[in-house]
Amino acid sequence: MNNIRIAVLDGEKFEDLSWDSFRALGPVALWERSRREQVVERAHGAQCVLTNKAPLTAEAIASLPDLTYIGVLATGHNVVDGAAARARGIPVCNVPEYGTAAVAQHTFALLLELVQGVASHGAGVAQGRWVQGQADWCYWDRPLVELAGLKLGLVGAGRIAQAVAKIGTAFGMVVEHATRTGGPETLRRVLSQSDVVSLHCPLTPDTKELVRAETLAWMKPGSYLLNTSRGGLVNDQDLADALNAGHLAGAGLDVISTEPPPADHPLLRAKHCVITPHLAWAAASARKRLLETAAGNVRDFLAGRPRNVVNL
Repeated sequence: MNNIRIAVLDGEKFEDLSWDSFRALGPVALWERSRREQVVERAHGAQCVLTNKAPLTAEAIASLPDLTYIGVLATGHNVVDGAAARARGIPVCNVPEYGTAAVAQHTFALLLELVQGVASHGAGVAQGRWVQGQADWCYWDRPLVELAGLKLGLVGAGRIAQAVAKIGTAFGMVVEHATRTGGPETLRRVLSQSDVVSLHCPLTPDTKELVRAETLAWMKPGSYLLNTSRGGLVNDQDLADALNAGHLAGAGLDVISTEPPPADHPLLRAKHCVITPHLAWAAASARKRLLETAAGNVRDFLAGRPRNVVNL
């Protein structure tokens, strides 16, 4: 297949980047965003379908007789029914490594805002809180926390967790990992002993709402929670309750269970909670790597050696 037809269901977050590497493989139908009910119509006739968030359900896959390859423009691939694709012999390929540095960097951006308040103090200065006659030669409106010597507990030990560990070590933090192989007692020990807990594990049936009332109670009073992994790892209401009760000193989240959140989402009103709009992955260099790898995945598939396959 030398001139594969490619449908990109949601290329909105890559509009500033080039798709020429895909166009070199065949004609590309590029859609900014596709709703569930638009997927079959827009992917019809394409052998290669690329998606980020648009769902490829079993019903959609069954309705696309020309489909031979599915590419996910992300690491997580739960938007695709992998079993349905496998039954058709269709590989589902993801991009596992593009955003390691960017996500690790954002993890510490969240933590530094929680412990140092750079953005909030800067906003206070801009709003006139630090002016002659109204303030001393310096001010701060929260306790400031030095990271050196604190214990950083990482739930997970993959590439991003390792990158976060390296940064934590550079700050003088003591790092420990809780992994699946360590069992629940390891998780309990890490949560109960860590000053900062950062989540870096996939969302699976076993890890869904891993952080909930029971496990939040294990956490050290006055500690911090970070999540740049998957929103479903956390029970949002239980976390909001722990923050509002003062059990945790703060939370830094780039992901939550419902995105974007409804106006009444409990974490929007929770104390000491910093939420960013799922952008940890989005540095231009990271997104460029993502597209380059995704195009390489398609080329390798056409050459008969598919890589980064997650369902076969």
